[in-house]
Amino acid sequence: MQRPLTRVKATTAELVEFAPTVTLTGVIAAQVETELSFRVGGKISERLVNVGDPVIINQLLARLDPVEQEAELQSAKAGLTSAEAQLRQSTASFERQKNLLTTGNTTRREHDQAEAAMRSAQSQVDQARAQLASAQDQLSYTELRADADGIVTARAVEAGQVLSQAQAVYTVARDGPRDAVFNVGEWALANVVMDKGLAISLVSDPAVATTGDVREISPAVNASTMTIAVKVGLRQTPPAMTLGSVVNGKGPMKQRKVFLLPWGALFELAGNPAVWVVDPRSNTVSLTPVAIDRYNRDTIAVTGGLQAGQIVVTAGTQLLRPGQKVEIATEPRS
Repeated sequence: MQRPLTRVKATTAELVEFAPTVTLTGVIAAQVETELSFRVGGKISERLVNVGDPVIINQLLARLDPVEQEAELQSAKAGLTSAEAQLRQSTASFERQKNLLTTGNTTRREHDQAEAAMRSAQSQVDQARAQLASAQDQLSYTELRADADGIVTARAVEAGQVLSQAQAVYTVARDGPRDAVFNVGEWALANVVMDKGLAISLVSDPAVATTGDVREISPAVNASTMTIAVKVGLRQTPPAMTLGSVVNGKGPMKQRKVFLLPWGALFELAGNPAVWVVDPRSNTVSLTPVAIDRYNRDTIAVTGGLQAGQIVVTAGTQLLRPGQKVEIATEPRS
């Protein structure tokens, strides 16, 4: 008695245009973030805002102990007072010499010396005024103020801490345009269409959505994650997309030709993907290695190893061995 043939389902491999949508997860960030620091070093005497606080332009954020700067200011004021007194004395002396010269009661040399002394005193006053202005600036630098409206996103210091000049104190995300920032693998970066608007939606509420355009692609790969930062500027920012919100970004892949096969066709050969191919003349099967471009929810996209028109087993693969003869129940294509 002849043993019945193994019955399998199969489909004919056909090249189709394939451009699936890629979904990436990122966060909402300000397009402009500023690290604020004092222009002078010193000890923080007061810290006035915390992370998450909104700030407005010129708002006082922190103070340094101003003892040193106040002493320099008093010294500069005293220096200016002394220089102005010297100028008044030199000016009066020059005026006397000028009057005496007109009556012939002094020499040209004494007149010129008095004029030179007056001009020198005037230079001393100008220098003292510049020193006073510098001292006033140094005192103003003991106050850290916001340079724009925004939200404090980071704080690097505490009251009582001694800072060096230009050491970061706060990071402020400025009000205005927002970005959706994604860490993208090199493969996705090379295959996703970036020159069209990308759909951005909240992970927690997909109904909150907008559109964004790629604004900046990092030139360097993050060594720890092996990804590249991509900033997508939002055309409009819904109120619910606050700083730090987690969002999904969807974009189409570049179109290519692939063979779309159901998951049931996938098999393994020496640890690599393969499919069973049926020889239509003998109805025998052979295992063929394939290159898979993408694993989809219901299908696999095959880019190599197959030719158009080949018959691929889609169900019953577990019972097959190379050279086995099968009975085909052709799977209708949807």
